[in-house]
Amino acid sequence: MAQNVLLVEDEPRMRQVIMMQLSDLPLTFIEAGDGRQAMTQLAQEDFSLVITDLKLPVISGMDLLGHIKRQIPELPVIVITAYGSIENAVQAIRKGAFDYVTKPFEEERLRGCVTKALKISRLMSQVRYLREEIEGKYHFDNIRGVSPEICRVLNLAGEVAATNTTVLITGESGTGKELLAKAIHFNSHRVDDPFLPINCAAIPPALLEAELFGYEPGAFTGASHRKKGKFELASGGTLFLDEIGDMELEVQARLLRVIESQQFFRLGGTRSIDVDVRIISATNKELDKKVADRKFREDLYYRLNVFPIHIPPLREHKDDIPVLCDHFINIFSAALGKKSPGVSPAAAKILNEHPWNGNVRELKNVIERAMILCKGDQITSSHLVLQQSPQPAFDPADLDTLVTLLIDAGGIDIKNLETRLLKRALTQSGYNVSKAARLLRLTRPTLRYRLEKYGISDRMASKQ
Repeated sequence: MAQNVLLVEDEPRMRQVIMMQLSDLPLTFIEAGDGRQAMTQLAQEDFSLVITDLKLPVISGMDLLGHIKRQIPELPVIVITAYGSIENAVQAIRKGAFDYVTKPFEEERLRGCVTKALKISRLMSQVRYLREEIEGKYHFDNIRGVSPEICRVLNLAGEVAATNTTVLITGESGTGKELLAKAIHFNSHRVDDPFLPINCAAIPPALLEAELFGYEPGAFTGASHRKKGKFELASGGTLFLDEIGDMELEVQARLLRVIESQQFFRLGGTRSIDVDVRIISATNKELDKKVADRKFREDLYYRLNVFPIHIPPLREHKDDIPVLCDHFINIFSAALGKKSPGVSPAAAKILNEHPWNGNVRELKNVIERAMILCKGDQITSSHLVLQQSPQPAFDPADLDTLVTLLIDAGGIDIKNLETRLLKRALTQSGYNVSKAARLLRLTRPTLRYRLEKYGISDRMASKQ
């Protein structure tokens, strides 16, 4: 794909020479005869590179360079100067020019400068794009919800984002705790510094200490080199301690010291290291109960719980299900190259009535599968693959209660009840008579007799 290059030179013949020497590169040249024309072009189009003479009428090349660095600082500028004015080229470099070439210039020198500048321009564009994507993805507006419960969560997060306060996010798995932590970071003054997550439940205690604090050579078997820990790497930014409730007590003690002093030692180290790290923690455990059971340090709990935010499970804010569905449909439509479908009333009813034990994460997965299966303009109930909630175990003692209720309600039709039991056992066993007999605690011949007695075919049971 051709890249736009703004060529600013008051001599038309020189512009033609430059364009001819670079004609085999995938470039589209836009020409300007002076600095004012160049500024107009810059306001109208996007460019990957500017090549400008320093000696220009109306507005000089040096002034044009200053304008570009103020308005579009990431745009590389190559300056052209006469051989006897090297000091001007050096001054331009100090003001932010990418490089310079002198007249008369060698073709290879010009091509080398342009190739390097375009490479830098592409990298800068990619970095800018990724940054915009990240900041957009973790903007508070991108956490969808209209219910009072979610609005409260977002208001709290917005208030605390501008501070350095330690935050504890609680909620069930799948509610979006890490997403909220990232949103707090990317809307804080620490946005230009790292956000580093670490899952405290996934790493054994000894290794977790090494991951958090780093180590010196010889600190333990296999420590052959120095390694910086997450605290050191996250300095200036945010450290997200996920599943903090699963952290072992010995690691908790050291974490408390770091939070209190903002200093730590690498494992095996003797030099104290100062850090400036914001701590955001998350857990699906009830930390106050763990404190009461002496499985979590009380002093650390109060250090982490300075600003608590609880994210409710999806079943407690079902008003957000349509909003979340639309959001996920748009995401997967773009990813799959499909037009965004609607959701049929029957499918919407199923989605609203589902218990969502896996919370927002489960809903996202269900919509992703539905988008893959959907070929038309509407997601229907046939496209929904839902995780069934485990059935509670039936207490045999409840059978007495059931029989009592049936008798008290007007008596039991024994034939109807036995027929239903036979049909259910056949259906449950896939019409395998031996399996059905075991379910009913009957012998196979006895089951055959009862099926014949009530005129039930093992292949027709589902139709009777």
